[in-house]
Amino acid sequence: MSDDGSQPSDTMAERSESPTLKHTLLLNANRWLITAGLMLFVFVGLLVAARLSPVSLQAVVGARDPIETLFQALVTALITGVTLVITINSLVLSQELGAVEDQRERFSGAMDFREDVESSIDAPISPPEPSSFFQAIIAASEDRATDFREAVSESQDEELRERVDDFVDNVTTHADSIREDLEDADFGTYEVIKAALDYNYSWKIFRLRRIRNVHADSFTDEAHDAYDDLLESLKLFGLAREHFKTLYFQWELINLSRAMMYAAVPALVVTISMILFFDPSAVRGAALGIDAVVWAVAAAATVAVAPFLLLIAFILRIATIAKRTLAIGPFILRDSSRGEEIDWE
Repeated sequence: MSDDGSQPSDTMAERSESPTLKHTLLLNANRWLITAGLMLFVFVGLLVAARLSPVSLQAVVGARDPIETLFQALVTALITGVTLVITINSLVLSQELGAVEDQRERFSGAMDFREDVESSIDAPISPPEPSSFFQAIIAASEDRATDFREAVSESQDEELRERVDDFVDNVTTHADSIREDLEDADFGTYEVIKAALDYNYSWKIFRLRRIRNVHADSFTDEAHDAYDDLLESLKLFGLAREHFKTLYFQWELINLSRAMMYAAVPALVVTISMILFFDPSAVRGAALGIDAVVWAVAAAATVAVAPFLLLIAFILRIATIAKRTLAIGPFILRDSSRGEEIDWE
């Protein structure tokens, strides 16, 4: 086997092959700012297209009426978008509806999981807030890692001691960093999920099991017990992350639905007004070499597509998180998550 010294970076951004700017736009940036940036891009893009076009909009309007055709299509798209929002809300809410037996099963599962975590963290009651809950599990994994190092400290297997020292140093350092990121983080914001995604428990489980597989003959009963406790803590973190990731997706979809509804009303007013009341011939003048009518149409079209741009901004983050967390457990789907080659012979 190759040396264990090669290990992935401690944050998701550093483990990503994407440039920092792309990673920021997809995940870290405020979704409303992303939407505003997309609106600016659409507005400027329309102005640039008009400036480069060999035919003026006024001339095109004289031959046919592209403005009315455009905004008629946008009215239809907006109404369809509102219908989509209702569908999204129905799908999200359908998971919260059910018979009492279904609710009892969900509640029992949640309580059983909390009891498992309480047993792992040696606490009578586990924290109720997601950020504190994550902190408690991470702190437990840090303590278990220290216990594991102490359990093998007297081993005659020098390579085992070195590998465990390196592994535990990474776990404790990374755990301290993640716990700081979780301080004062409220659920519903991306900060909680971001910290949970930064804690690469999959690689930690993989490397811990690898150490156990290679050095099984050097493990004492105490080392076996410490290994089992640490592995259990990492498993519980994985389950907690998947659970809160699911809740976060539901939270974001609800926020998306509300945001699209808020944006759809003014967009619909502007779109209908452009059909009923806008007269291109009444708009005179130019600015920066672009006819005033183009400025008006570009601004109205940008407002009209705002709900769609909101949808893009929110779904980009949700889809990116979903792609990066497709696997649960010690499965590493990206080369950037692990730098070492494995010799299984």
